[in-house]
Amino acid sequence: MTFGSSGNRRGLALGVKRGFKRTTRVDAPPPAAPGERILDGIPGFLVWVSLILVSVGAVYAPIPVVTVGALIGAYMAVRMLMAATANLMGLRRIRQWERTDWRAEYERRKTAHSLAWEQVRHVIIIPNYKEELSVLRGTLTRLAASPLARNQIIVALAMEAGDPNAASTAATLRAEFENQFLSILPTLHPKGIAGEVAGKSSNVAWSARHVAKTLVDEMGISLDQTVVTVGDADSILHVHYLECLNCLFAVSPKRHMAIWQAPIRYNGNVWDVHPSLAIVQAYSAAWELAYMSGSWWQALPMSTYSLGMRLAADVGFWDANVIAEDWHMFIKCYFGRQGLLEFAPIYLPFSACSVTGDTFLESCRNRYTQTLRHAWGAKEIGYTIKRMVEKPIPLHRALRVLLRVSHDNLMAGAGWVIMTVGTQLPLVLNPKLFSERFFAPEFLLIQMSLLMVITVGILFYLIDLKMRPPRPRAVTLVDIGMTLSSFVILGFLVLILVALPVIEAQTRLMLGVPLEYKVARKV
Repeated sequence: MTFGSSGNRRGLALGVKRGFKRTTRVDAPPPAAPGERILDGIPGFLVWVSLILVSVGAVYAPIPVVTVGALIGAYMAVRMLMAATANLMGLRRIRQWERTDWRAEYERRKTAHSLAWEQVRHVIIIPNYKEELSVLRGTLTRLAASPLARNQIIVALAMEAGDPNAASTAATLRAEFENQFLSILPTLHPKGIAGEVAGKSSNVAWSARHVAKTLVDEMGISLDQTVVTVGDADSILHVHYLECLNCLFAVSPKRHMAIWQAPIRYNGNVWDVHPSLAIVQAYSAAWELAYMSGSWWQALPMSTYSLGMRLAADVGFWDANVIAEDWHMFIKCYFGRQGLLEFAPIYLPFSACSVTGDTFLESCRNRYTQTLRHAWGAKEIGYTIKRMVEKPIPLHRALRVLLRVSHDNLMAGAGWVIMTVGTQLPLVLNPKLFSERFFAPEFLLIQMSLLMVITVGILFYLIDLKMRPPRPRAVTLVDIGMTLSSFVILGFLVLILVALPVIEAQTRLMLGVPLEYKVARKV
């Protein structure tokens, strides 16, 4: 429900609404139905079955266990090599797209069925909760720098009622920026609505519905001509992102059958992140670019993405009872469009912030919490299967998304257990294996895979280093030492910051233990 008016240079206003509906406070969503619980429990079940089988096999059949672990390790190493290739392709496309004049590109591509350049309206939904005013101000400043800002951009400040400063923050930002955009529409998401999960998805769901109604009823804007971009509070779009999106949305005959995504770079506070953890962020960003650039993979949206408001309305907007809102919305739209939804890359990177901490241990703890929340995306495996049953589409289309969603979650859980525990535990329990079979095929495969992973990991880091903004201060020997140490302890970092939170999330889903949504510290 909106809580304030927002003027703009054309006198459009969002009326002040009061008397919020009283709702019941809840700390977690209602228990899942038995069938849903079974589907949600698949990843966790496979994790623990794998751990039991590997542990027993390490005692009674160590060579087969090591061999299976080595094969999975080799598979992951080949994927790393493919990701490196896709990254190099993506970097080349980024350079090309950054040189493109998107208004001229629109003139080149437009047809009789295209929207006029000025017809397109952009709704930017910025969900936030107790966010620093400086962070939101930086996000709006970048949006205001777009040549589309004054005539075509509508900013939706998606505030949370649980934030005591929500009204004052929205009022401050509106006063500072209202003359720089077509309109600023604040919305206030009530606390504790029964059945909702606190977090980004429920806030966006609330905001999108109310903004869509305001567009039609009060501003006379058609949803068919509106594209909505959902971001995080700290998402800084590329300076040409909205012009590019304007072009692609206007000329595409399938504008309401696509979701657009730019590659993420964790550059917002990159020089404030503990140097030992920089490689983890570089690895994450590299994989997102790889998925976008490699046609051999099915990409999924991450953090900040765009879609037609008509598409969002047709599928019933965002769901309010999920955590992994980006993947979930893609799957929802995918089945809503009978598997014909397109993932459309925009090779203009946006900047986001990494989790931080005052110390190395605090940084690790905050990163663990964030990964735990991201790993809740394993729930989307069950959701995809459910949609396949409820709304059948051609099997090959359904399997394409199911395999993508399942692959990453299962490889990060059960796959990691087999690959890591399966190649290490047999050696711990049978020390002679290493000396006796050092040159055996399975051990050579492990060594070659490890070398390939390390090499590609270094490449990922060098790419990330090249794409970072200028360093605000001189590099110190301590910084260099901690950065180099991150390569030495990479296995430990993966265990603590990736594997364990993934296993915890999947185990929680299996046992039906809810996850409390926590906003990660990034400043």
